[in-house]
Amino acid sequence: MNLNKKVFIIAEAGVNHNGLTELAKKLIDVAVEAGANAVKFQTFKAETLVCKSAQKAAYQNKTTDQNESQFEMLKKLELDLSTHKELILYCKERNIIFLSTPFDLDSVDLLNDLGLKIFKIPSGEITNLPYLRKIGHLNKQVILSTGMANMGEIEAAIRILVNAGTKKDNITVLHANTMYPTPMQDVNLKAMITIGKAFDLKYGYSDHTLGIEVDIAAVAMGASVIEKHFTLDKTMKGPDHKASLEPTELIQMVKSIRNIELALGSPIKQPSPSEIPNINIARKSIVAATNIDIGEEFTEKNLLVKRPAGGISPMYWDQMIGKKATKSYQKDEHI
Repeated sequence: MNLNKKVFIIAEAGVNHNGLTELAKKLIDVAVEAGANAVKFQTFKAETLVCKSAQKAAYQNKTTDQNESQFEMLKKLELDLSTHKELILYCKERNIIFLSTPFDLDSVDLLNDLGLKIFKIPSGEITNLPYLRKIGHLNKQVILSTGMANMGEIEAAIRILVNAGTKKDNITVLHANTMYPTPMQDVNLKAMITIGKAFDLKYGYSDHTLGIEVDIAAVAMGASVIEKHFTLDKTMKGPDHKASLEPTELIQMVKSIRNIELALGSPIKQPSPSEIPNINIARKSIVAATNIDIGEEFTEKNLLVKRPAGGISPMYWDQMIGKKATKSYQKDEHI
C-alpha cells in the first residue's frame, strides 16, 4: 500500500455499526462499492477511554439518548477482539484495506498484534504524549489528524512520533475540524496547505462537513488522503450518523475525486491528445479576401484570416503585408 500516488480515500465507518457486526459488514460492502481504498472503524475500551462522569458533546446529545453518559454511549459501541478479526477477514475477502483508529494504549497493542500497517491518530489524541510515543515506536505509516490543534501542537506531535522511531516520510498530516457537522466558515481549507508546507509532509483532509464539495476542493489543492464518515442511513440512532454520507453520496464523492485526479493531470501546458485533431478546425490561416493576381501586392484589403488552419499562420500577418504574390489566388484560397 502506497500513500504517495493516487489519493488515498478512507471511508470512515467509525462507530456507525451501532455495535452490530452484520451492520459493520454492510458498511464494508458500501465502501467497496464506492471504490474507497480503505474502510476505517474505531478501537477502544470505554473504561480506558473516558471517565464515567464525562459529558457528551452537544452534537452527540442531539443524536443519542440524552440520559446516558458518554461512557454509556461508548460502551455500547465497542468492538471486541473476535469482531476485529472477523471484520479484517471480511475486508480481505472484499479486497479493501481494514483500518481502525485506536483510542487508548491497549488498543494500539491490539491493532499492532492484528498486523495493521497504517495507524490513524485521531484529533483528540494529538496532545497525548504516551499514546503518540507508543505509536511512534511501531515505525508504521501514520496518518495524523489535527482538529482543534494549533501549529505548535502539531509540531510537538510530529516530533514525538519521529523521536520515538517513526520515519518522517511515513507521516501524513490531515487538516481537520472537530465539529460534527463542521460549518463551512470554519473549514479553513487553506490551512491544509500551510500545514503541509510548514512541516514538509504529505497532507490531506479529514472532513466533517455535510456534502462532498470540500473533499473535492481539498483534492484539487493537493490532498493525498481524504477521510470521510459514512453510514447506511443518516436517520439511524448514534452519535455520528447525522454528519455522515449516505451510500449514494459516498459513491459520488469517490467518483468525483477520481475525476479531479484525472483532471489535474500534468503541470506542462501543451496540446492534449484529445484536442490535437481540433487544431486545424479551430485555428485560422491567412487567405485571399478577393481574387489576387500574380505579382499583386498583399494588403490588408486583399487578405483575411479565416478557418481552417493549414496555411500560413496569422501570426505572420505583418510579414505578409507588402509582399507580392508569386502566383494567382482565388477568393478564400490559403496564401
